[in-house]
This record gives sequence, structure tokens and C-alpha cells, in this order.
Amino acid sequence: MSSQVDPRLERLLGGEHLAALRKRLRQRFERAPLGGAVDRIRVAGLSAEEHATLASLLGRPQRRSKSLQIDVRRVDADLRRSGIATSLRDALEKLDGPIPHRAGMRLRTQTLWSGVVDGCSHPGLARLLLTPEGIGLLRRLARQDAIAAAELCRRAEEVLRHLPAKGITRSQLSANALGDAHALDNGRATAALVLAVWRQAAAPVHVGDGDTGRQSTEGIAPEPAGSVERARDTWARAGVLVNELARPALFLNLPTSESGRWPAGEPAYASLRLLLRLPPRWDVAGRNVYLCENPNLLAIAADRWGAACAPLVCTDGMPAAAQRCLLAQLSQAGARLRYHGDFDWPGLRIANHVMREHGAKPWRFGAVDYLAAVRDGSSLTHQLAGKAVEASWDGALTLAMGEHRIAIAEEALAASLLDDLHDGHSSDDPLASPPSVAR
Repeated sequence: MSSQVDPRLERLLGGEHLAALRKRLRQRFERAPLGGAVDRIRVAGLSAEEHATLASLLGRPQRRSKSLQIDVRRVDADLRRSGIATSLRDALEKLDGPIPHRAGMRLRTQTLWSGVVDGCSHPGLARLLLTPEGIGLLRRLARQDAIAAAELCRRAEEVLRHLPAKGITRSQLSANALGDAHALDNGRATAALVLAVWRQAAAPVHVGDGDTGRQSTEGIAPEPAGSVERARDTWARAGVLVNELARPALFLNLPTSESGRWPAGEPAYASLRLLLRLPPRWDVAGRNVYLCENPNLLAIAADRWGAACAPLVCTDGMPAAAQRCLLAQLSQAGARLRYHGDFDWPGLRIANHVMREHGAKPWRFGAVDYLAAVRDGSSLTHQLAGKAVEASWDGALTLAMGEHRIAIAEEALAASLLDDLHDGHSSDDPLASPPSVAR
């Protein structure tokens, strides 16, 4: 509002008692179409005082009515002749400040954001920003500021130009690309945008995607539960190390073309750092590589068979970055991955992930195997609790578990699993029993 409002205008339309009326008139100008003039305004639901004000403005008799139609061009002409204002819009702005034009603002905003997208040179980032999810993420990260978004895209492209890497640490990548060793830490906007590009990319990957079996949203601090691990996995896909010595992959008798790297018959560990920087040459083409969920089973197998045990890898629950990297390397080397886990809902969730992301097949992990274990009455059981999970490879397994409500630890089936793990076992491909209808 101007400090030099004509007193006549103040008497005509000013004051708190007419604020609601002015607001309704302003809204009509705000909503005007692009390039279109506001010629007429109909105002309904008028109080007696508001009706009297508009009637005076229009030069009409004071007949009581709840609505009036304003001929804006006529009012504009009257205001100009009187010298009070150049138009009705000008009068309203003198009293309460500028009136934003919503259609014009939307057009300017769209033009700015289109310029942000058009200015991206990295193809992966450009593809991401052409999706509703991608542009929505950028808007949130930039707090709806197109100028900040353009700078964020520039920084993300600086990082993306260094990817994929070969085992560089995240802090080193951040320092090299952005001059700040912490610019790609969890929760930083640039990191969130780079990770989003890598998650949608169809390029070859080092490990499976970042799904940890939990729903999460990446990129905006504070980090939701599970997203820190998910981010670490995605960085690993890009060849970037984050906490690279955490949760190394546990395995037994994985053959390589490099002799003596790991002693036969003894459980061994490989960190994500080693797998990315010095990837082993796995000699597993056409061979079964067995996967278990629990370290105890791997220890039992090592004690029982030693160097005669078939190749065995432990996911240690839901696979983390090192485990995913190892499984991806084995799959790419031609291994036939065979998975077994706990007969409980988390065990099925893990199995769904391993089979979906790494092409594994079930290993004695079907409805027939579960029902046989229930009949055997193992002591390694407990009440099945939680929300049911559909077994993607055998729908009858979910039905059987839901009916019996018994969870069975993987170690309870060690005897049958150990038979398969002897390297001289006669069967070349002992998968789970074929899917069947649970009874």
C-alpha cells in the first residue's frame, strides 16, 4: 500500500470494513487469463455496506441487492476522470499492494524450470528430469527455487562425469568433483540427485539396485530408516566406496583363477573395497554356487566338508553392498545361484530380493520342503509372526506357512542341505522341490 493514497480513494474503498470486498475484487484480477483483460466482475453475497460501496462506485441507486455486476472499463474511466486512480486495479493496488497475476507467474515459473531441464547436458540427468518423479525431486531439493535447481544440476553433472568409478571413496570423489569432501554426504542435495540418476540408469551395474526390502525415500535430510544403507548400495553400483569395510561378504570355497588367494576349506571374507578395487576372477561358469542366509550354516558346512564343500556364500540376512557386489560378480561370471533361507516372513522377503535381483533359484526352499520340516518337528522353530510375504517362486509356500504358523530356522535343515553341499554329490542341480499345492 502506498503511503500517499488519495483521501478520496480511502473514503471510497479503504478501511478494514471493506477489506473482504477488496480481497474478492483482487482475486478476480489475479485469476485473469494470459493476455486477457478483466471486463466484468460479478460480486455475490454482498453485505449492505459492501453493496452501498459498489453502488456508489458505479453511480447506481442504493437499491438493496446481494449481488452486483461491475463494468470494469466504465469504472476505470470514471476513476481516471476523477484523478483518484488510473483503473480499478490501480486503486486496489494503491490500497493493498501489488496484485500478482497467477497465470503470468505460472508461465514465468514454467519457463524458468524448462530452462533448468534444457540446460542439463548429462543424458542420465536429463532423462531423470523428464519424469514427474525426477523433476519433483529436483524441485524439493531446490526448495522450489529454479536458480538453486540450476546450480544443483551443475554440481550433480560434475559428479556424474566422474562415474562409473573403480573403487574411489565417496569423500575423494566429492573433493575431486566439488572441492568439498563432505558435499556428497548422506542427506546432501547433490548426493540425492546423483543417486537418483544411478537408480534409474539402465547402464551395467556392479551390484543390484538399492532395494533393501524396506520402503524408503532417498535424499532429503533427515534420512529415513533404511535409506543410508540403500544409498551405500547405489554408490557401490557406481564404483564408489562408502564405509567400504563394513559388513564384508562371507563365503567358502569360491573358486578363482588366482591360486592361493583364499585357503580352501576355511570361511573367508571379502570387503566391498576389495571387490571393487581388485575384483577376483571367479572361476564359476556353469557351476552351482549355493547361497544361505545365516553364517551358522556356512560354519557348519566348513566343519563338515572343509575343502570338499561346494561353493557357498552367506547373505547374512538382507544382502548389503558387499554381498550384492559379490552376487552380481558371480552371476556375471556365469554361476548358477541357488538360495536357501529361514522359513519365516523376513526370510521370504530376502529370498524374493535375491532371486529377483541376482537371478537365483530356490534351493530346497519350497512348500514341500517346509511341510517336511514341519512334520519332522525340529526344535529350531518358533511361532510365525508378522505380515505374510508372497514367495515369488512358489505361492504354495506362503499358503503352507500361513496355515501352520510355524517359523523354521535355516539351521534346522542343515542335514539335507549338507548333503547337497558335498562337492562330490551326484546331483548337478539340486533345486527346491517343485512348487506344489500346500495341504
